[in-house]
Amino acid sequence: MMKYKIAAIIIVITYFVHTFFLPTGGIGADSLSYFGIASDLPKIKTNLFPLGYPLLLEIGHFFTKDYFWSSKILNLLLTSTILLFSYFKKYYFRETVLLFMGKTFFFVFAGTLSEGTFIFFLYFMIYFLHQVFMKKNMVRNAVFASIALTCLFTVRYSGVYIYLSALVFGVFVFNKIKNKEYFKPYLFFVILSGIGVGGYLLFNFLNLGTFTGENLRGKPIWISYIYTVRDIFGLANAVDPYIGIKPASNSLASMAFQFFVFVIDILLFRYLLTYYRKAKGTQLYYFHQLLWITAAVYGVSLLISGYFQQIEEMGVRLQAAANVCLFFSFLILYFQNQKSDKWIWRIGCFFFVFLVAYSLKSPSNYLKNKHQIQPQMEKFKDKVYIYNDQKEIKNVTKYHIPIINKSFNYEHTNNQKGEIKQSLAGTFYPQIKWVKYDTVRDKSKVLYTSWLILD
Repeated sequence: MMKYKIAAIIIVITYFVHTFFLPTGGIGADSLSYFGIASDLPKIKTNLFPLGYPLLLEIGHFFTKDYFWSSKILNLLLTSTILLFSYFKKYYFRETVLLFMGKTFFFVFAGTLSEGTFIFFLYFMIYFLHQVFMKKNMVRNAVFASIALTCLFTVRYSGVYIYLSALVFGVFVFNKIKNKEYFKPYLFFVILSGIGVGGYLLFNFLNLGTFTGENLRGKPIWISYIYTVRDIFGLANAVDPYIGIKPASNSLASMAFQFFVFVIDILLFRYLLTYYRKAKGTQLYYFHQLLWITAAVYGVSLLISGYFQQIEEMGVRLQAAANVCLFFSFLILYFQNQKSDKWIWRIGCFFFVFLVAYSLKSPSNYLKNKHQIQPQMEKFKDKVYIYNDQKEIKNVTKYHIPIINKSFNYEHTNNQKGEIKQSLAGTFYPQIKWVKYDTVRDKSKVLYTSWLILD
């Protein structure tokens, strides 16, 4: 266990310092939306996003007076709490450490994303339901599981798909578990969770007139069938613990790569399935079945919802919950059926190093960037909008592969000057609104990124 303890410490430190070497500090467009909602509290001006994550950010901001540091401290507390809880409760500590070495935990806990808090509550919901299936303090754990699921929904509305998964599981295995000791506690969990989710929806409706800000959501933009294919590839990629795909183009080379990963994902799914079958006949068979059903229902529900509202493509972020459920189930069964952890440990370490190295392929100094922009923002306090007028300035790096003597240019999607300035400016003034096009009539209200100086 010593190597897992050391790995846990390294993981916490790495997650915390990682974003200091990213140009925007891990802050993106959605991060700034949450900063804006947090800065409005206690007033509630929108329910486009739920209040759980902004509330936690605002609590941190009360002490730090800085939303970046608030998010850093929050992520540090979330990751530390999960690892310490797992260790002292002797709840699959090795498996939990390996979860942190995978793509989903790295992606959601290293940046400023609501998904980190979402996965935190999902982890504890899974724990409490695990205890229910183990017949330990079933009613109490059912109550705690329902609280965790309700918290999920207050962080991201996609939490309703987790609740839908619980309902589907209950219907699917009703005849098989209706005489089990844990059936009534599980039913109690479903009812309490429904009250929690319904209560939050009612709160939204009474305060803002809509349930989830549906009047503010954009309609899906139909471009090409190729995006449906990419979404299917993204959904399939939920089974992969380490390799994530979110290509930036529909070129032949890009689609060929996505198809190659898709084939790997299909083979990997078959491998995971062999371990799932090993759970049959064990006390936790229905627990694993719940995790797999949750992954399937959550993933497919998100895919379908993309046809009715404007959301980003299926990727690591959107499929985070599905990936965690499948990966965690596999890890538990792997250690129960394998005498040695040699290969899973080596694979986990390799991809953890790879994920860190890949994300820092073009390192920067966030704190330096932040300190450069901060004094300049004083004279732009009256600006309402910010527009990136530097889209034509591209940050491109030329890479050379000696073995095949080939070179290629790579355009850094998260390291373009105008976008970096937008993120930094929004950190200081979270109320400022990004505009995609320069269509604001009163130009005196617009801050153009070219006015900000960044080395």
